[in-house]
Amino acid sequence: MKYVLPILLFFVFCTDQPNKEHKQNHISGMELVVLGIAQDAGFPQANCTKENCQLYYKGETEKRHATSLAVIDHSTGKYWTFEATPDFKHQLQKVQTFAKSTSLPEGIFLTHAHMGHYTGLIHLGREAIGTDKIPVYAMPKMKYYLETNGPWSQLVSLGNILLNELRADSAVSLSDSLKVAPFLVPHRDEYSETVGYKIETENKSVLFIPDINKWEIWDRLIVEEIAKVDYAFLDATFYDANELPGRDMSEIPHPFVEESMALFKDLPNSEKSKVHFIHFNHTNPLILDSPERKQVEELGYHVAFEGMRVKL
Repeated sequence: MKYVLPILLFFVFCTDQPNKEHKQNHISGMELVVLGIAQDAGFPQANCTKENCQLYYKGETEKRHATSLAVIDHSTGKYWTFEATPDFKHQLQKVQTFAKSTSLPEGIFLTHAHMGHYTGLIHLGREAIGTDKIPVYAMPKMKYYLETNGPWSQLVSLGNILLNELRADSAVSLSDSLKVAPFLVPHRDEYSETVGYKIETENKSVLFIPDINKWEIWDRLIVEEIAKVDYAFLDATFYDANELPGRDMSEIPHPFVEESMALFKDLPNSEKSKVHFIHFNHTNPLILDSPERKQVEELGYHVAFEGMRVKL
C-alpha cells in the first residue's frame, strides 16, 4: 500500500500536463526551460467565466503562467530569463530550482511593452527584492519607455536594474557558449518596438517569437527562419478566428494556430517537429489537454508546457 499514493500522484500530474517527451530529471551543460505558456494575463484570466477557467476554480486543473523562457548554464549555475511577466516571483522560484541556485538572473531580455512581458520588473524594486543593477536587455524605444515612465523609472534611478540597449540583428555574447540576437517583428507597438530572439549555444539554436501580428506581413519568411534553428517557440495566442465572440479580432492580431499549420503543412516532419506553439490565450484549447491539442501533436507539431526542459 505504501506505493499506491506516489503512483497515483504521478498519474494525476502527468495527465494534467501532457506531452512531456522533453522533460528530464537532470540536464548538464546548457538548458532551456519553459517557465510559462499563457498569454499576458495568464490562465485563468480575470473575470473569466468560461468552462476552461472554471476547471481551475473547481480544483480540476492547474494555473498557467504568462509566457517566459530561461536559459541555464549548469556549469556555472548562471541563468538568463526572457520576459519579466506578472508571474515573475513564481517563475523566479522555478528557475532557481532548476538551476540549483538562489542567485538572481544574470540578465532579463524583454520583447516589448505589453503587460505580460515586462511588468514583472516591479518585483525588483524597493517594495520587493530591492535588487542591485540586474541587467535588463531592451530595444531603444523599450529602454526609453522604462527610463521615462514610473514606476519603472524608479528602478533605473535607484539602480535596481541596469538597462542594456539592444540593436536589431546584433548578437549579445553572454558567455563563450551563449549568444542572443533580437530581431524586429510587426506587432501593436503603442509604447515600444517588438522583437523576437534567436538564442544560440555551441550546439543548438532556438527561435522565440511570443508575439507577432501575422506571418505574412513580416519582412522575413517564417518557414525559412524555422529552417535555420533547432527549436522554434512561436506565437499561438488564438487557435482560430472564432475564439472571442463579440471582440474585433483585427484589433488584437496574431497568427491563428490553424493559419500557422496551414502555412507549415507542406514542411517535412523534421521541420514541423521544431515548432513548439506557445503564448496561449485563456480561451485557446491548446492551453489544456483537449482534442485540438491532440490533433496538433498528431500532425507533428509540439505544444509547449510549463516545466519543459530542452538540452542546448
